[in-house]
Amino acid sequence: MKNFWKTLVRDNHNGRLTRDGIRIHETADFAGMHKAGELAARILDEVADHIHPGQTTGAIDALIEDKVNEAGAKSATIGYKGYQHASCISVNHVVCHGIPGDKKLKDGDILNIDVTVIVDGWFGDTSRMFVAGKLNRKAERLIQVTHDSLMKGIEAVKPGNTFGDIGHAIQTFVEGNRMSVVRDFCGHGLGRVFHAPPNVLHYGREGTGPVLEEGMFFTIEPMVNLGRPETKVLADDWTAVTRDKSLSAQFEHSIGVTSDGCEIFTLSPAGRFHPTWTTS
Repeated sequence: MKNFWKTLVRDNHNGRLTRDGIRIHETADFAGMHKAGELAARILDEVADHIHPGQTTGAIDALIEDKVNEAGAKSATIGYKGYQHASCISVNHVVCHGIPGDKKLKDGDILNIDVTVIVDGWFGDTSRMFVAGKLNRKAERLIQVTHDSLMKGIEAVKPGNTFGDIGHAIQTFVEGNRMSVVRDFCGHGLGRVFHAPPNVLHYGREGTGPVLEEGMFFTIEPMVNLGRPETKVLADDWTAVTRDKSLSAQFEHSIGVTSDGCEIFTLSPAGRFHPTWTTS
């Protein structure tokens, strides 16, 4: 994928690989992924109350790093390709990979926080949207459509379906709401590695791509823009923004394919993943 910072690597751990290089995990592996995913989600739950106008994204990231360390886990992003933060924090028109820093949040800013932790060798990867202060109607609708598009994609996950079915479900829902799906970034396989095959596209045609099998682990993480889908990466080689400066939102879950559907590894323990909590 163009501008895709998450370089995919072949998963060389024991077990069967499909002809597309996708690892098929054992039933026992689900427990490790649930443990890692639960920690990543719990950290985002705990960070939520620290997001407000005047707060800096750097302070939020420092809090996340502290919580990772307190849990005896490891941040997957610190040191990854030279990156030096425990999260990516993407504000307003930043699509993804926003670098935490000294900039203060303003009232009405929306932000995606993306966290990946390593627990007992398993990677838990998730992101969700937050708001600093009062959420305006246009941003609220974008957040809701993005969240619901993720859930539409997850509904398409079951053995026998294809990765194209996932992308098609997301794309048709988003475009039906007159928004656009970012093409330049995608989800990915994971497990005992951070990024592995397959690329999980958030657009596509039904019945195309690799067939889903029980034991596949991967993320679904649609990025949705109020304007056009095109992005560009800034001079820091990390921060991706919308070319037309329109607002962007993203939600991400890590999931595992089961015999009749899927399990979500990164459910919010406090019920704070769904955006409606921000307006309560």
